Amino acid sequence: MISKLTGILDSTYDTSAVIDVNGVGYSVFCSQKTLSQFGKSGEKVTLFTEMIVREDFMQLYGFKTAEEREWFRLFLSVQGVGMKVALAILSIGDPQQFTHAIVHQDKTFFAQAEGVGPKLAMRLVHELKDKVNKQMPLSSFTLNTDISFPTNALQDALSALTNLGYKLIEAQEALNFAQQKAGKDATIEELIRLSLTKLARI
Repeated sequence: MISKLTGILDSTYDTSAVIDVNGVGYSVFCSQKTLSQFGKSGEKVTLFTEMIVREDFMQLYGFKTAEEREWFRLFLSVQGVGMKVALAILSIGDPQQFTHAIVHQDKTFFAQAEGVGPKLAMRLVHELKDKVNKQMPLSSFTLNTDISFPTNALQDALSALTNLGYKLIEAQEALNFAQQKAGKDATIEELIRLSLTKLARI
């Protein structure tokens, strides 16, 4: 199983790229967003990969981050989403936008992707809501760091909220609210208190 490639960008196409790894060219399907982030041919690139093996084909899919790969896997878990559609969804946003759309049940966001109609968009937001909480790791959720709190302290506060039984996405949004409300001189205890106040309203 190939899970990561580091090599030289040989060429790019509409939906794929060829990565030269020690003289072996790997054809890797990528989202439009990932393809747009490549530099010029001849430059070094690293891709996290997912190999899909079926009876009649074997294909390699590439992603700039491991988090993007996790979202690809999540999208494929939804009935009606194949590899092409999953890449199309990855082309319209980033992980934080996907999380926000699922939390707020924003089916219109996913309907922007090629091949995603209203029914499939509805299925995406419904089926992924619980899966996001269970499968996405704590480190994949981005906290608001515009205010200068130590990142480790914020992660500790987030962990405290989830340990109290709150869903990860809900805790993250509440903590971001608390950061804006409390100001830069707030203690972690105050952030947790404000977060709990916000969560009580949900």
